[in-house]
Amino acid sequence: MQSSLMIQAQNLYYEISGQESTIKILQGLNLNIAAGEQVAIIGSSGSGKSTLLSLLAGLDVPTSGSVQIQQQKFSTLDEDGRAAVRGQLMGFVFQSFQLLPSLTALENVMLPLQLKSQKDAKALSIEALNKVGLSHRVQHYPKQLSGGEQQRVALARAFATQPTILFADEPTGNLDNATGQMIIELLFKMNADAGTTLVLVTHDEHLANRCHRQLKLENGVLNETVNGLATA
Repeated sequence: MQSSLMIQAQNLYYEISGQESTIKILQGLNLNIAAGEQVAIIGSSGSGKSTLLSLLAGLDVPTSGSVQIQQQKFSTLDEDGRAAVRGQLMGFVFQSFQLLPSLTALENVMLPLQLKSQKDAKALSIEALNKVGLSHRVQHYPKQLSGGEQQRVALARAFATQPTILFADEPTGNLDNATGQMIIELLFKMNADAGTTLVLVTHDEHLANRCHRQLKLENGVLNETVNGLATA
């Protein structure tokens, strides 16, 4: 594992203001993730795990504090600037797959490559689908695929762009145990082969324990965990 700093969150706050009260989700959170590291963020439902991932990925901005990517400002960029960094450096795998229903498996994988004006987008996408065992399903639409197959398409799409960082939000949450285990094995194999920095949000401790570090989000702050127990 490399030692250079890939992601840094400093004094991160995230609040939602309502008419009568303010909901404090993150409170002065700090986080450093090294290049090539695998980090799992765990916590109870509603603890803010997905919110944190959205902030680290620049899909949302913090109330205060900052996120840096490769020691460069990120959270303070405008939406176009953050989108450019995402397109260049990041891949995503979501619980709900996030495939476009009007596109085939191949077209879904090709889309982020085409947005980057990648000349060999089709060849790279076919190669990525081969890696997840879906060479026979390239022309099928999401509605024609099982949940496990849809998530494999999502994995192919995420890795086809050769991302520096992969964000995975409950990647097995919509799958049965057997299919989920297959997706876990595939995700970690592809991640290891590519040397990608992995930030994984999950409530599954078995999945979290596959990562180098497990961080538990409680009361808006992160604590390192050892054998399931939080440490200061």
